Amino acid sequence: MSRVRATLAAFALLCATGAFAADDDKVIYPGTSRAEAPAQAATGSVNTITLVLGLALAGVGGWLVWRNRRGVPVGREARLLNVEETRSLGNRQYLVVASYEDRKFLIGVCPGRIDMLSPLTDDVAPAKPRA
Repeated sequence: MSRVRATLAAFALLCATGAFAADDDKVIYPGTSRAEAPAQAATGSVNTITLVLGLALAGVGGWLVWRNRRGVPVGREARLLNVEETRSLGNRQYLVVASYEDRKFLIGVCPGRIDMLSPLTDDVAPAKPRA
């Protein structure tokens, strides 16, 4: 997070210095009067700063994408642990059917506790839903 803050601080500093350098009325040249000040293409320096800053930000963004490419979430079918179904019993209490490696478990969850109530087997036919 500190790198992001440092990058944003550098961006703000470059924007501030680029904005002041573009205004010839506020630039003071030591030892010369305003009439003798060298003519500069202020827009050229601002365009160069903008180009360099844009390339730097694109590089940082590309590096962040490259660094996080391994963090791609795995699809549901590839996970070993799944929550198949949940039912609320009221007052922050739930029944949960969880599966792990083709085995299912009935779990009770309440605010200070999680209990495995029983392992579930496939030989019991599921109840038909009411119409």
